[in-house]
Amino acid sequence: MAKTITTACPCGQGDYATCCKPYHDGTPAPTAEALMRSRYSAYALGLMHYVHATWHASTRPPLTDFVHDAATKWLGLEVRQFVPGQDEATVEFVARSKSGGRAQRLHEISRFVREDGRWFYIDGVFPE
Repeated sequence: MAKTITTACPCGQGDYATCCKPYHDGTPAPTAEALMRSRYSAYALGLMHYVHATWHASTRPPLTDFVHDAATKWLGLEVRQFVPGQDEATVEFVARSKSGGRAQRLHEISRFVREDGRWFYIDGVFPE
């Protein structure tokens, strides 16, 4: 019997191959929450081109600003609230990481917009 190798998705929703990998490979995320989860996974995996490509052109920093910090270990993602909309949505989340021996916590309410069938990250506010 063939052995199936699975790798947990960094976003915490299941197996990477069937969770965020299809989005990283070019399939459009069906919801803003799925896009946010795939962006978290991209940060965790060092896929900075994906993070850049899914950032809306109106607010996107230059690609040169996207550098993977290999010293940062992403520890987990908690989606607190998803407010869906037809072409606009928000996702509130907490992402935990560790860098240089220090634990970090990012609490953000992110805004997303859908254009031509694709969701894009616009910006976020930090409630804490």
